Amino acid sequence: AMSRDTKLIVVVRDPVTRAISDYTQTLSKKPDIPSFESLTFKNRTTGLIDTSWSAIQIGIYAKHLDNWLQYFPMGQILFVSGERLISDPAGELGRVQDFLGLKRIITDKHFYFNQTKGFPCLKKAEGSSKPHCLGKTKGRTHPNIDPEVVQRLRDFYRPFNLKFYQMT
Repeated sequence: AMSRDTKLIVVVRDPVTRAISDYTQTLSKKPDIPSFESLTFKNRTTGLIDTSWSAIQIGIYAKHLDNWLQYFPMGQILFVSGERLISDPAGELGRVQDFLGLKRIITDKHFYFNQTKGFPCLKKAEGSSKPHCLGKTKGRTHPNIDPEVVQRLRDFYRPFNLKFYQMT
């Protein structure tokens, strides 16, 4: 039901880190939720991942892209790296500006790295005289997750990631 000319900008990041970040966000609002490890598996003994848990589901990018491609051609979708958005915000936003056909006006000089948050921040937000950083919900320290669980998730996502890379 959208205009055929609609452009989509999709920020993706390592799906394992994304799932842990999602969990960290939920944990800050509901401290009594089960552990990440217990939510990750339908059955921990067999290693069966619970794909119904939204924190896992969202990172299966190939599945989502399959759906989007039914309505939008690939040329109308830009994938932005969440990791590069942190390490090189001006570079990634340059790609966004190009994709949208905008003049490149956002450059490195617009950012500084906030050590506390672990993210780049705008030196001065539009219409303001003070810097702007991501809100309190961003840049939280993630809980320590069992390395075996992290590896199991990496193995789980690998074929989906490969399909996603091939599609894009």
